[in-house]
Amino acid sequence: QGQLVESGGGQVQAGGSLKLSCAASKYYISGYCLTWFRQAPGKERERIATIDGEGRTSYIESVKGRFTISRDSPGDRNHGWYLQMNNLSPEDTGMYYCAAAWLNCGAPWVEADFNHWGQGTQVTVSS
Repeated sequence: QGQLVESGGGQVQAGGSLKLSCAASKYYISGYCLTWFRQAPGKERERIATIDGEGRTSYIESVKGRFTISRDSPGDRNHGWYLQMNNLSPEDTGMYYCAAAWLNCGAPWVEADFNHWGQGTQVTVSS
């Protein structure tokens, strides 16, 4: 099992930016869907961004144009993936988790499919 560790969370004002990192203990080969989930206070955890082995990305509507997911390449020293978050709003407040699953990012999924999780990093956006 790979180990995932998030970092980069913090407190910012609305309109600010943060970049989250997910450090992985192994390289997740093509075939894994690498993701960022978010759990806002009092809400269900939601999958907000994905990237696959070919670099194809997807986002939920509320973060499109503001968030960018990326990943390290096979030859890189690190094996992680990232979430650049710009123009943050208070609605982006929550705990952010990176997760990986052996599945096609575009396929139907349930949270139980994701068996590699980080511990989460808190993002707080003040108005």
